[in-house]
Amino acid sequence: MTPEQSAWFAETFTALTENVGRALLGKEHTVRLALTAMVAEGHLLLEDAPGTGKTSLAKALAATVQGSHHRIQFTPDLLPSDVTGVTIYDQGTGRFEFHRGPIFASVVLADEINRASPKTQAALLEVMEEGNVTVDGVTHPVGRPFMVIATQNPIEQAGTYRLPEAQLDRFIIKTSLGYPDRASAVEILAGAKDRVAGLGARITTEAVGTMADLAQTVHIDPVVLDYVARITEATRDDSQTALGASVRGGLALVRCAKVWAASQGREYVLPDDVKDLAQPVLAHRLVLDAEAEFAGVTAVDVLARLLDQVAPPAQRAA
Repeated sequence: MTPEQSAWFAETFTALTENVGRALLGKEHTVRLALTAMVAEGHLLLEDAPGTGKTSLAKALAATVQGSHHRIQFTPDLLPSDVTGVTIYDQGTGRFEFHRGPIFASVVLADEINRASPKTQAALLEVMEEGNVTVDGVTHPVGRPFMVIATQNPIEQAGTYRLPEAQLDRFIIKTSLGYPDRASAVEILAGAKDRVAGLGARITTEAVGTMADLAQTVHIDPVVLDYVARITEATRDDSQTALGASVRGGLALVRCAKVWAASQGREYVLPDDVKDLAQPVLAHRLVLDAEAEFAGVTAVDVLARLLDQVAPPAQRAA
């Protein structure tokens, strides 16, 4: 990435953040994380209470990049074909035709994903990882950009199916929106209208692909890569974790750090970029030891402690 390209990237990323931020007042950091997940070509998991703007975030992202948006309400009776689509015989043509499911969109909101059966949750795995849907032996690409924003409700756990670790690992970032601050809440209440409806596109979906390709050319020094490796190893060696971050988690952290650096107009990654993103990228990948969980320790607590213990590189090379 050249300095000119990094300047364009940062300017565009800021414009996207501001545009989405018009629909989600006071949530700039979360919006930046969501855009980082999109440009890193990953998926976002939101765990939040109802009514905090999760649907608005998905719609605003799609509108901002001139993409399509679909919402899937996950329920216990939802079938895999309701997500991916189904092949139907057309008597008029005498051929089988594939009818696309709602997964075919630029931004897909998988609302309350933990309410669907494990079989339906598993239907998302291939498309989230590969960007393809295979039905009756035929592969159908979902296009680019493609991002799943899945939501979980932290309350009302009755009748839900906990996401398996293999599927949690597919989400590049996990975060939450939370409630707005007082000033933002007053502004939202004063408007009392759909803030997404008035959003215009800032870039095309093709430009998002260009940003994704550019981000992967950001330089990351071997000492910073070693820092990432030491953090992930520390999560696996810690006495309070039964399962630490995998190699996929380390790769996700590197991908996000490159986007984060480029969004700030740099063509190289700093250790601070890694430290800023470690919690949203790695925390949901940790499985705590039963004793630690019983004591009220959270994955975020463990990761914060490890980040204090693992020394960052003394210097970086641009």
